[in-house]
Amino acid sequence: MQNFGKVAVLMGGFSSEREISLNSGAAIVAALKQKGIDAHPFDPKEIPLEELKKQGFQTAFNILHGTYGEDGAIQGALEVMGIPYTGSGVAASAIGMDKYRCKLIWQALGLPVPEFAVLHDDSDFDAVEQQLGLPMFVKPAAEGSSVGVVKVKETGRLKSVYQELKHLQGEIIAERFIGGGEYSCPVLCGRGLPSIRIIPATEFYDYEAKYNRDDTVYQCPSDLNEDDEALMRTLAVKGAQAIGAEGCVRVDFLKDDSGKLYLLEINTLPGMTGHSLVPKSAAQVGVDFADLCVEILKTAHVG
Repeated sequence: MQNFGKVAVLMGGFSSEREISLNSGAAIVAALKQKGIDAHPFDPKEIPLEELKKQGFQTAFNILHGTYGEDGAIQGALEVMGIPYTGSGVAASAIGMDKYRCKLIWQALGLPVPEFAVLHDDSDFDAVEQQLGLPMFVKPAAEGSSVGVVKVKETGRLKSVYQELKHLQGEIIAERFIGGGEYSCPVLCGRGLPSIRIIPATEFYDYEAKYNRDDTVYQCPSDLNEDDEALMRTLAVKGAQAIGAEGCVRVDFLKDDSGKLYLLEINTLPGMTGHSLVPKSAAQVGVDFADLCVEILKTAHVG
């Protein structure tokens, strides 16, 4: 095994996803130590980032979710310090975090995305409801873990939901409802892994279903037929390549009632907790959690 030197597992941080990041980070530290790697937790909210150099860290395993963690900010700081880090670079991280601009790139390349509209203070909210139909989803473009996602079902409610959400990160997007199934497909080092069907007991796969409930059903292998599975993996790889994402990412999908697949969003730093999807998928191809962590660590880079 290559020598990674002293490894900082960047975890916690400042975003609304801090607790999930701490859980992911603790699991990663334990796994890397199990493999004989000199790994240590490092929380930039508790320790100034410049301490990485002062404390002799040679590699960073980044599992900081959300703002400052997967939006290009920490990546830029690590580039300046010359410390190799896991995950995508500055530009890919920033685009992946911005659901709106990521969708624009996917659209431009002909990848299938759900129809959407960007909301503003002066939007014709009734016209958007007519265009996209009800129910629809409304979400902030730059929050993760389903923070701020609202399912709008009643006519005339869109404007008030927009007012509730507009303080959150990024543009507010209204998106056509697609109800044939929720899926996710990890990509590890440019290779699509087995897809996962997500069946929440809640109305949709919200924050509670992701992290706090034990009644969400994850089917892996999923219920896709062989052709659709191959297509989803291909689309996931293309979606990642389109924004220059590297390392381990996860692309979320929706399927409509006719069976068509749509790319929903990309997560350039997917969670690594007991509830997380990437470890479930990797296990299907014989990669256990500790080996998965090592594979991701091997992708550490500068620039």
